Amino acid sequence: MLLWLAEYLQQYYSGFNVFNYLTFRAILSVITALGISLFIGPIMIRKLTHYQIGQTVRTDGPQSHLSKSGTPTMGGALILIAIALSTLLWGDLDNRHVWVVLLTTLGFGVIGWVDDYRKLIRKDPKGLPAKWKYFWQSIVGLAAAIYMYNYATAPVETTLYLPFFKNVAIALGIFFIPLAYFVIVGTSNAVNLTDGLDGLAILPTVLVAGALAIFAYVTGNIKFSEYLAIPYVAGVGELTIFCGALVGAGLGFLWFNTYPAQVFMGDVGALGLGAALGTIAVVVRQELVLFIMGGVFVMETLSVILQVTSFKLTGRRIFNMAPLHHHYELKGWPEPRVIVRFWIISVVLVLVGIATLKLR
Repeated sequence: MLLWLAEYLQQYYSGFNVFNYLTFRAILSVITALGISLFIGPIMIRKLTHYQIGQTVRTDGPQSHLSKSGTPTMGGALILIAIALSTLLWGDLDNRHVWVVLLTTLGFGVIGWVDDYRKLIRKDPKGLPAKWKYFWQSIVGLAAAIYMYNYATAPVETTLYLPFFKNVAIALGIFFIPLAYFVIVGTSNAVNLTDGLDGLAILPTVLVAGALAIFAYVTGNIKFSEYLAIPYVAGVGELTIFCGALVGAGLGFLWFNTYPAQVFMGDVGALGLGAALGTIAVVVRQELVLFIMGGVFVMETLSVILQVTSFKLTGRRIFNMAPLHHHYELKGWPEPRVIVRFWIISVVLVLVGIATLKLR
């Protein structure tokens, strides 16, 4: 929006040309989203507290969590608002990649909001039934995948690239759609499963988003992409603005979500942010790198799958409790230790993911 204004004002003052630089607008996007989060955060927390929209804690989990009961939740709406406003202000609104990522993020956020609303306001412990939640996730995920396939302007946009290999590429054709669908829906649910401790999910999300900003920037630059032997996708560099907004909004939310949390993000935030990461990874053609960088999300998801499978087949549990972070809590790790160690793992995995830019 402001980019259009800056382009108009260039005819009167050449200094407005600075807004054409992606890096400059990305920095402004981070600062704007951070500022919005820090400004709206206290207001939203007071409103959630006033209307008693608080967390319900399971009694069969770690006993230390019982004190969290009543903590305001649905704070993820704050993140999505900050991301949307910052992206609309600083992004190129003629760019189709920006819109598919933004609308997919908000679509999954709405699904999470309905689930939170049913649990916390209508006091339905089941929330949105799992089959309906998955149904609507599938609708939004498939819509995004089909759109990206139908509007791809070059074969590179539907080709699978393997990290660490320079010349290995698999033309997916129509199979791009199921791959994109599973990445978007899978990442959304993986982030949701990870969101169980104060700040546990949001910082890895911010780290991965920051790394994806780098991938978006170099993938959308024909010179950098050629030098790094990665696919060039025209226009995808504009997602640097969205990633910057996600980083800023996430850091602003972490200000209130850090241990001991003043607010939780709820499904509205977790589902939306996970979908955002998955969609960006698909657009920049780095699905497998996302699998590496989001290793914490992968571990949490696998722990649930293994736990359920083992119990159904043998009647035994592999972990004390799933997802994985609860297992370590029940082993006696204090919550801050679990959080920080998972953060450290995320930092290392994100660095490995970024290293794939050169190790090809």
